Amino acid sequence: MTNDQDASLTPPVALVTGAARGIGRAVTRRLLGDGYHVGALDHDASALADLQTGLAAGLRAHCQTLVADVADESAVQSAIEQLVSTHGQLDVLVNNAGIADPFNGPIESLSLADWNRVIGTNLTGYFLCTKHAAPLLRRRRGCIVNMASSRAYQSEAETEAYAASKGGIVALTHALSISLGPDVRVNAVAPGWIDVRDQQPGDDTPAPLRAVDHAQHPGGRVGGGDDISGLVAFLCSPDAGFITGQTLVADGGMTRKMIYQH
Repeated sequence: MTNDQDASLTPPVALVTGAARGIGRAVTRRLLGDGYHVGALDHDASALADLQTGLAAGLRAHCQTLVADVADESAVQSAIEQLVSTHGQLDVLVNNAGIADPFNGPIESLSLADWNRVIGTNLTGYFLCTKHAAPLLRRRRGCIVNMASSRAYQSEAETEAYAASKGGIVALTHALSISLGPDVRVNAVAPGWIDVRDQQPGDDTPAPLRAVDHAQHPGGRVGGGDDISGLVAFLCSPDAGFITGQTLVADGGMTRKMIYQH
């Protein structure tokens, strides 16, 4: 529920972008389980169909699939209009859609087209969804949760476009919290290593991670989709009513760990 939502009223409505796989799929499932109507938006129609098929019958009726590319403003506007024409309101926007591969190769050979493709989806897409959702969210005193990354704060080599996009999301989040407050709360989640191979289309069981993968986390394990979806659900709830403009890092402590070569 959003911060001012009375549970006796109609169920809240959420729009989740990049909903067909990975973290977006986990968030969609969690919000449906929490009683939301969810508009599940993704550019991949077949992956959205797989998401719907995998839902329990009771939840399937509350999940409206929307096919759109978040970098296409007219497609974003049309998808939001579709969702609102069905439910008459919008309470939550979860900006999650993005190009997940962080590696772009040497900066000297990174083309402007490839740079713009990452920024256009990962950052501009958040702007476009927010632009068209904001008036609706204001009416409902709703909230926005943006999906950033621990890569906004630390990097591997040759990840410039992805890091820039995620750093931009952190800045966009606090800027929006000032512009849209007090009517709309805006926060972000910055996941670290999250194993969401079980949240992909299809039924293949992923191979187990190695012990060393878990051991390098101060928290003792690699994260899972539920770790992030639970945090998103909290940020959308009345319990987070005094939190806005923040980016919460969920990485098992990895960004706090000093690593020396021995």
